[in-house]
Amino acid sequence: MKFIDMLLFGIYPYVATAIFFMGCIMRYEREQYTWRAQSSQLLDKKYFRFASVFFHIGIIMIFAGHFAGLVIPYEVWELFGISLATKQLIAMGVGGIFGVICFIGLTLLVYRRLFNPRVRASSSLMDTLILLLIYWQLILGILTIFVSTGHMDGYVMKGLMSWSRYLLTFRPAEAIEFIDGLHWIYKAHVFWGITLFVLFPFSRLVHIWSVPVGYLGRNYQVVRRRFGAK
Repeated sequence: MKFIDMLLFGIYPYVATAIFFMGCIMRYEREQYTWRAQSSQLLDKKYFRFASVFFHIGIIMIFAGHFAGLVIPYEVWELFGISLATKQLIAMGVGGIFGVICFIGLTLLVYRRLFNPRVRASSSLMDTLILLLIYWQLILGILTIFVSTGHMDGYVMKGLMSWSRYLLTFRPAEAIEFIDGLHWIYKAHVFWGITLFVLFPFSRLVHIWSVPVGYLGRNYQVVRRRFGAK
């Protein structure tokens, strides 16, 4: 198990990170015309807006929660008087709410992708694969909440935070000590999360890099009626 853990949770994250960044750079340089979300809204608008809004709100908040939980050192939380047990409770509550929101939206998107003939015909294999992988990863994440109810002291979460910290400081041999012995549901969630970064550059997910943040601060465009037009 030590070898498997080192391979999957000590070496694989670095390989995935290299593929993620190099793949994105190469795709942007060589295939800019494929750098888009390739929306299928025009093919079928029924429930699309609702499903898309729910999915994006849920996934953005889940990503923010994972970043806060895995990257921000637990000492920072302690400075604000938040214990490990409280942090776990907050994570379970907020993650559960936005997990359900994301699940509702993503379920509609998956159903639409698989069972709408027009949408399915315009979808590539990667489009379907990445959507199903995100769906599977979301289900695993929701299941971890139920497993977490069996240990409310927060130490499993601290172990995952420590694993992330040691990886970020290039100490994989020490990092895997914190993930060894965890319930398989956590390991599966981590593994498939890393795999999403591997597939990211080769899917439509690259459009995340091009989020039009500038539009939020842009002045409104004033459209005037032409003089004399009816």
